[in-house]
Amino acid sequence: MLPSATPPGPLAPEGYLPRVADAVLGEALAAAPIVVVEGARGTGKSWTSLRQAHSEVRLDRDLAAVEAATLWPEKVLEGARPRLVDEWQLAPGLWNIARHVVDAAPGTGCFIFTGSAHPPDDSTRHSGAGRVMRVRVRPMSLAESGESTAEVSLASLLDGGDCAARAPDVTIAEVVEALCRGGWPRHLFMETSRAQALCRAYLQEVARSDIARLGRTMHHPHGILRLLASLSRNIATTAAATTLADDIAGDAVASPATVAEYLEALRRVFVVEDLPAWSVHLKSRARLRRAPKRHLVDPSLAVATLRAGPERLWRDPSYLGQAFESLVVRDLRVYAEANDAAVYHYRDSNGHELDAVVQHGDGRWLAVEIKLGSGARLEEAARSLTRACEQIDMSRSGEPAKKLVMTTEGYGYERLDGVSVLPITALGP
Repeated sequence: MLPSATPPGPLAPEGYLPRVADAVLGEALAAAPIVVVEGARGTGKSWTSLRQAHSEVRLDRDLAAVEAATLWPEKVLEGARPRLVDEWQLAPGLWNIARHVVDAAPGTGCFIFTGSAHPPDDSTRHSGAGRVMRVRVRPMSLAESGESTAEVSLASLLDGGDCAARAPDVTIAEVVEALCRGGWPRHLFMETSRAQALCRAYLQEVARSDIARLGRTMHHPHGILRLLASLSRNIATTAAATTLADDIAGDAVASPATVAEYLEALRRVFVVEDLPAWSVHLKSRARLRRAPKRHLVDPSLAVATLRAGPERLWRDPSYLGQAFESLVVRDLRVYAEANDAAVYHYRDSNGHELDAVVQHGDGRWLAVEIKLGSGARLEEAARSLTRACEQIDMSRSGEPAKKLVMTTEGYGYERLDGVSVLPITALGP
């Protein structure tokens, strides 16, 4: 479990588990007058925000407040600061009013706006430039849920620190259970089968209601669910929109253009979070592949959609490897946000690839290969990682701070060939 990064405020929920985003939110409130906390429903945005807020208005629970936001928006924004405006997209007019309020009385840490969806674009809404910072809250990482010791931090790895770690007590079977359960705070102490049922119900609601609330004139929930099933099958791959369209052929919404439109809608409700390709200079004449890798915000959504619980995953090692890769990417993204870093993938036209690249804002980077298993598979991963790094023009990118193989269990250690090995259950921010 992570230590608390900032002292709790008067509205801190009882039983709150510290989140990596706590420190990120605290820094944002110290720098900007308005902080937007965004992410998928059920990730804990409201609790994370309440922990640092001094007053609140919950628009998803208070219909009178939504009406008041139209009639008297300034009154809705009155209260001790930081003031939490929860699910602000239900009253999008508050966005411009908040700008005028902070312009009239300059300062930082005035408002926390949380949202589970990007509302429809409005040409009259100001951009927030110079006033707004955004913080993403994702499902809980293994360090946040207590299933990683966090003995080795991503911050230290970016500094080239030692990768040595004791073998955590968490077994590969427990990692697979955590993968299927997901990092949703409400699921932490729930049986995996029930957690998966809730994941399926969650996606049903996304398809039926959440997409409609984006303001689109029409949508096909059945088509969205078929697209989610296709994305689930293709998790951690670079499947193109045309591939996804072919995968759900026979449905009226399966043209590539419509698939692209629905992918964008799913991004707006934070369910789909593709992993972009890394921009880097190569030594060879190989071409960079720019296609993103397909990921959902949590791998539990993919395995629940396919009804692939732990037993079925064990019978399909190839897909289990894809799902494990998505789990590691989720955690890397959580830890990267706390370190002014971003996560990418790399692949060239000669087939050399890195499952993940973590790059700090100042240019420091990690080359990451993700491998389910040990022994010969670990040796294969180390060779693949080394070959991929040899293709990169280090005179421009600099040497990687670490060449890292992420695994499911075992010790963290440094190999003689310069490759580091670390289980995801020992990594933290």
